[in-house]
Amino acid sequence: MRRLGILLAIAAMGLSGAAQAKTEKAIVAGGCFWCVESDFEPVPGVIEVVSGYTGGKLENPTYENHDGHYEAVEITFDSAKISYDDLIAKFLRSVDVTDAGGQFCDRGSAYRTAIFPLNAAQTAAAKAAIAEAEASLGKKVVTPVLPAGKFWIAEAYHQDYYKGTNLVLTRAGPKKQSNAYKFYRKACGRDARVRELWGDQAFPK
Repeated sequence: MRRLGILLAIAAMGLSGAAQAKTEKAIVAGGCFWCVESDFEPVPGVIEVVSGYTGGKLENPTYENHDGHYEAVEITFDSAKISYDDLIAKFLRSVDVTDAGGQFCDRGSAYRTAIFPLNAAQTAAAKAAIAEAEASLGKKVVTPVLPAGKFWIAEAYHQDYYKGTNLVLTRAGPKKQSNAYKFYRKACGRDARVRELWGDQAFPK
């Protein structure tokens, strides 16, 4: 009986530790939401990344009409495994924080960078991360910290686009969707520009 009691106590301790895991969300805009999704889904501690629209006043935005909104992602993460601070530091190093007119080959307001904190702690962390990024980069970071509004989930075909197997037409001819995504990303110069700007700090590696 004593052994059983010890085993039950150990199991209870394990459950208590598991209960300490805390799920949080982060919302960021980094140009093409396909790219931000593919960058952050593999990060340890990230549970899910969803593409969508936010920052505008239009109700029920769509890909064809999201005027005023940013292309953004909502990252659900386990803060016991990765902190909001770490996520934002990685995000800033995955984009061109010096470009206020869009990102890479995607131009216009929908493709600007931004951070949308969900509470006061995230706001403070985002501002601190931007200050640290400016000091590290030696350049002005134009990525703003903006009030979070409603996050509208994008159409189903945008979710996990980089993994898709459908055939799509590209400038280089028909390609499987995942290969078309790689072609687009390279042609757009995203990774090349991030490495040029951030050097060894660029994310993802």
